[in-house]
Formats: sequence, structure tokens, C-alpha cells
Amino acid sequence: MNIKAIAVFCGSQAGTNPVFAKHTAELGKLLAMLQIKLVYGGGKKGLMGVIADSVLANGGEVMGVIPKVLTEWEQQHDGITELAVVPDMHTRKRMMYEMSDAAIILPGGFGTMDEFFEMLTWNQLKIHDKKIYLLNSGSYFQHLILFMRQAEKEQFLYEPLEERIIVCDNPVELFNKIQ
Repeated sequence: MNIKAIAVFCGSQAGTNPVFAKHTAELGKLLAMLQIKLVYGGGKKGLMGVIADSVLANGGEVMGVIPKVLTEWEQQHDGITELAVVPDMHTRKRMMYEMSDAAIILPGGFGTMDEFFEMLTWNQLKIHDKKIYLLNSGSYFQHLILFMRQAEKEQFLYEPLEERIIVCDNPVELFNKIQ
């Protein structure tokens, strides 16, 4: 696999478990080491800020894509390599998909889940064939994984879950799977 750029979807807040920020910072360092460009939501707060700052601190390249409406909420990150301010969320998601070769999902809220499920749905419909990695930091996604296993068991999925999502418990495991 030849990944040059990877989309990372994550929260604009840090969450309550310190392992979320710890894993996010470790992941940023590993992406920079692999010389994989980070494509992310463009914010400077929460896990978004942590991933961007970590990639930059380790000599990596960061592309942010933020909708105009969120520049005040998420406080756009002005220190990144490149920032695109787009008109809406749909443009943001499409641009992030088009600019990346794969995606990593970190802990986050409704926006993160929206981005994850849209990418997953497009993958299932063969609109794209990009790998999707779910970083299950602190077992954050455990209930979601159980839900997806139930959907698989009840035959609502077309293929085994592993054909669409690669679940990793820590950044080193993810690092070893994207090489």
C-alpha cells in the first residue's frame, strides 16, 4: 500500500480520558515519521489540535479543511502547512476524501461519526476503496464495534466487517498495519 496522505477524523474536544490525547499525539509522530501528510478538519482545539501539532512538531506536513461556519467554533489552526476554508461540511468531507489515500478514525462526537459512516458507506458502495482504520483508544469504540458485529450477524452487511474496517487498540499497532 502506498499511502502518501491520510485523513484523520477526530473530536474538536479532547474527551475525558487522557489516553485519547496521548494516542493522538503518538499517532501524529508516527505519521510524520512515515512522511504521510495529515489531512484533517483544520481546527486547533481538542484532538484535532493535538494531531496537527504533533505532526508539525515532528516535521510532518498538515493540510486542514474547515467549513467557514466552524472557523469560530473550532478556531482554525493558523500554524499548519496549508488550510482550506470551504463553504460547507459536504465540501469539507468530499475534499478530505479526495485528498487522502486512507482514513483513521479517532474518538470524537457526532461529526466524527458522520464522517466515519459516510466514508464507510462509500467504501461499501465501492465509490472508493480506501482503507479505514479505527483507533479504539481506551476502548472508546467498543460499543460501536459491538453494534457493527450485530449488523454483520443479522446479515445487514455485504462483507465481513474486517474487509471494511481495520480496528487497532493503539497507535503502534496501527503504524504496523499501514506500513
